[in-house]
Amino acid sequence: MDPQVVSTPHAPAAIGPYSQALIAGDLVFCSGQIALRPDGTLEQGDVAAETRQVLTNLRAVLEAAGAGLGRVVKTTVFLRDMADFQAMNAVYAEFFPAPAPARSTVAVAGLPRGVRVEVEAVALRGALTG
Repeated sequence: MDPQVVSTPHAPAAIGPYSQALIAGDLVFCSGQIALRPDGTLEQGDVAAETRQVLTNLRAVLEAAGAGLGRVVKTTVFLRDMADFQAMNAVYAEFFPAPAPARSTVAVAGLPRGVRVEVEAVALRGALTG
């Protein structure tokens, strides 16, 4: 089975040669989302505002793929500055209540468009069972 491309107008279009997400079997692989609104404008504000937009975008992509935030099994968070960890983490907890997915958080030298945070995710497709 070939991977299926996921695309939604409810999240920003890819700004390079990649897909918003790919479905491979029962898994959804979401590309990193940054604080772009669906219209392509950049969210202005602190890392909390950016994180909120990032996770709103991620939710839209996952829903277009037949999944949702509750089906996420792994995320990777990229922060431009680890001093922003607590503020990012507080917003992240709003979107991913317990049991939260597995997560890695790494500091990076820079991110596209000078944003402070980027999040990518892997999720399961379909409805929750049992």
